[in-house]
Amino acid sequence: MHRAADAATLAELVALMDRYAVCAVGHNRPLSNEEHIAFSLQLGPMDRGKSPKIAGTGIRIPHNELVDQSNMDQDGAIYAEGDRRLAFKRANRLWHTDMSFRQVRATYSLLSAHVVPPEGGDTDFIDMRVVYDALPQATKARLDGLVVEHSYWYSRKLGGGPDPTETERASRPPARHPVVYVCPRTGRKSLYIASHVSGILGWPEDAARSLIDELMAFATQPRHVYSHKWRVGDVVIWDNLITLHRATPFDDTRYRRDMRRATCREAPVHSVPA
Repeated sequence: MHRAADAATLAELVALMDRYAVCAVGHNRPLSNEEHIAFSLQLGPMDRGKSPKIAGTGIRIPHNELVDQSNMDQDGAIYAEGDRRLAFKRANRLWHTDMSFRQVRATYSLLSAHVVPPEGGDTDFIDMRVVYDALPQATKARLDGLVVEHSYWYSRKLGGGPDPTETERASRPPARHPVVYVCPRTGRKSLYIASHVSGILGWPEDAARSLIDELMAFATQPRHVYSHKWRVGDVVIWDNLITLHRATPFDDTRYRRDMRRATCREAPVHSVPA
C-alpha cells in the first residue's frame, strides 16, 4: 500500500471487499498522509473541498481528504472531560456507517492506525448482507420500498453530544436512502441502517423508531460481530454500503488514539463538504 497499485491488484482488492466486506492490512509503520490519500484515490472519488469542523476544532492534520478520528486537539493535547468535541467523538461508539447522512454516500473507508491506546479502542464490524439474509421473510417484505432519513446530528445527540449550533446543523443536512441496498456488482441485498437513522418517510415517529430499534437489535447480535484489535500501522478497509461499525470505549482522557480516515464516495463531490 506504500505505492500505486496496478489495475489487476485493484480489481482483486475490490473482489475481496465484495466477498468479505472488511479487509485488514498490517504494516511495520503507519502510512504517511500522502500515501494514505494516494492509495485511497485509486478506489474511488474523494471530496477535496474544505470539510466542516465542529465548533472549536482546529486543524491537526493539514489534508482535507483525511478525517481526524483522534481524541486530540491541533496541538496534540488530549481533549479534557466535558469538552464538547470529545462528546461528539464518543458518538462514534454507536453502530453507524460513514456518511450515510450525505446524499452522495461513502463507499470505502480506509482507517490508518498511528497511535493505539494500551487497552480498548477496538473497532467492531457487522456485514449487513449477512444480517439481511438472516431476516424473516415477512420482515424483508415489510422493508420493501421503505426510505429512511439519516441525520448526523441525530446520532451525535443520541451518543450524548450537545445540541449543535445552527452553523454546525446547516453543515450536515439530513439525507434519504432506501433501507435496503443492492450491490450492483454482486446483486446481494444489504440492510442500510445506522445510528444516524432518525425516521422512516411516511411513518409515525413511534412506529418508525420501533422498527429501526428492532432491526438494530437483530443486526448487532454478538454472532454477527467481528472485532478488530488495532496495531500501529494497521489499515482497515471496509465497504460502508454493506457494513456497520463502531469504536469501542477506552480511557480517552488519559491515552491518545490517533486514527486517520480516508473515505471514497459513490460519485465525485466538489460542492458538498465531505
